[in-house]
Amino acid sequence: MSGSGRARGTGAADYQRMTRAERRASLRLLGTLLQPYRWQLAGLSIVVVIAQLASVAGPAIIAWGIDNGIPALLEGNATPAVAASVAQIVAALVAGGLMYVFIRWNMTLGQTMLYGLRRRLFLHSQRLDMKFHESYASGRTVARQTSDMDALAQLLNSGLDIMVGSVLQMVFTMVLILTMDLPSGVVMAGLLVPATMLTVWFQKRSSVIYRQIQTNSARLISHFVETVSGIRAVKTYRRQQANGERYEQLAEDHRQSALRSIQLFGIYQPTLRWLSSITIAAVLMVGGFRVLGGELQVGVLIALVLYARRFFQPIDEIANFYNTFQSAVAALEKISGLLAEKPSVTNPQEPVALEKASGEIEFHDVSFRYHDDLPLALQPTSLHVPAGQTVAIVGSTGAGKSTIAKLMARFYDPSNGTITLDGVNLKDLDMETLTQHIVMVTQESYLFSGSVAQNIAIGNPAASREEIRAAAAIIGADTFIDKLPEGFDTDVRAKGGRMSAGQRQLVSFARAFLADPTVLILDEATSSLDAPTEALVQEGLKELLGERTSFIIAHRLSTVMIADRVLVVEGGQIVEDGTPEELIEAGGQFAQLHQAWQDSLSDAEQQ
Repeated sequence: MSGSGRARGTGAADYQRMTRAERRASLRLLGTLLQPYRWQLAGLSIVVVIAQLASVAGPAIIAWGIDNGIPALLEGNATPAVAASVAQIVAALVAGGLMYVFIRWNMTLGQTMLYGLRRRLFLHSQRLDMKFHESYASGRTVARQTSDMDALAQLLNSGLDIMVGSVLQMVFTMVLILTMDLPSGVVMAGLLVPATMLTVWFQKRSSVIYRQIQTNSARLISHFVETVSGIRAVKTYRRQQANGERYEQLAEDHRQSALRSIQLFGIYQPTLRWLSSITIAAVLMVGGFRVLGGELQVGVLIALVLYARRFFQPIDEIANFYNTFQSAVAALEKISGLLAEKPSVTNPQEPVALEKASGEIEFHDVSFRYHDDLPLALQPTSLHVPAGQTVAIVGSTGAGKSTIAKLMARFYDPSNGTITLDGVNLKDLDMETLTQHIVMVTQESYLFSGSVAQNIAIGNPAASREEIRAAAAIIGADTFIDKLPEGFDTDVRAKGGRMSAGQRQLVSFARAFLADPTVLILDEATSSLDAPTEALVQEGLKELLGERTSFIIAHRLSTVMIADRVLVVEGGQIVEDGTPEELIEAGGQFAQLHQAWQDSLSDAEQQ
């Protein structure tokens, strides 16, 4: 029991430390957002102070006008009444004009801060390595840029007005009340105590509820994004109902947390207004008796009642702002957490220059595991590939073929050992240089929104239209592209949805050809092509491979047979290495794969 208690206590302490650390990190992030604009924020604060002074002065001017202007009018002197009217108009114009300046200035400043943070978050997300993106749900990343940014926008848009304006309004109002009539001020101060207790109670509960709302909102967005992103799998396995039930549960959780927030407001705001009404009644009663006793003027009583009506409004605003603040702090914690993620694959501090490379690749006792608690995906491997050689890598699913490709493309760094290009460790090359020399075409063949030409030009943004067309023609993609409604200018739509999987793959081949890398990696790049299309692209594939060092990862032996050398990978190890002919004669795993392929071709011909 005692051990269990200590464990629970330790866990709670760790959680509290983690929460405090996250809070500090979020406040540091907020500080970095505000720090460049500290003088502008100071100027805005001055604007708010003057605007609140002008606003709070209104009832006092009315009191002076009633107590001095009306008696003077009875005596035929209109000057005090006119002065009071002019003063009231000027105060209203000053307050309104300064609030206009404040709103425009504050909104512009807030949007500038958000722009910088959005850009920083987007660029940071792109810098993070594949290890992060393969473990961090895409929906959570979207939530950082949407709902969390919206929560932060509310803080930046209204925070200064509430933190400075509402607080000053309360202070100025209380000072004026105490100056005008001390007994009425004591009455209001006494009723401020239960109002403060009510507000503290509201803040404690609302902070918990608002965190639940933020969490439920993020889960809802994450599920929606992942469902839409995987819509093909959803329809293939008829997951509509199951996903709908999951979404319904998440939406219900969000609705319940929102209802709890509404119920909390339903208690707080009516109670606060009830206290406000009691305050007005108390001030009116106390002030009324003092007027009857000749101790207080009528104008002052009217001003006190007006101030009493206004007094609880800032409390309500501050309480509501506290919810906004809590929501923004929760969002900041999540955003700062994402910004705190460090890529394990980084640029070297002193990169090695490598303008031209022949394409010699060498693995020096390289091993790799995806996570510390997982077994090795690639056993210690040494491998030398001369420049210009085409190497096919075959093996069963999960054997380690794609792991080798990802390490060469430096999506990951080896757990042990080194990989070199022309004798230079890949870790010593900056990312731009690495991308110039090593390009990987994956099975996904992802296309971005835009025209076909723009997607091909990703391989070389400086390429001319003639070079883009030539690349497509060499690969054999120009035939279907010319048949599209607008040819190379046809919009492929989101994820290339206007094209078939095979067509998207051909576009990705053209993109890789245009990039003209020293080392080309094709990771199951022909898997989306049907037999006729594959036959059509074989000649283009030979052009794509050219004289460069190439690695072909494929199950289809029709693609493998054009290689100079074949590596058979099993269990994270290279178990066979030789030319296709040598391995067929050896009678090993590759020979069995080749025989099965030949048998399938014979069966197809007979049919």
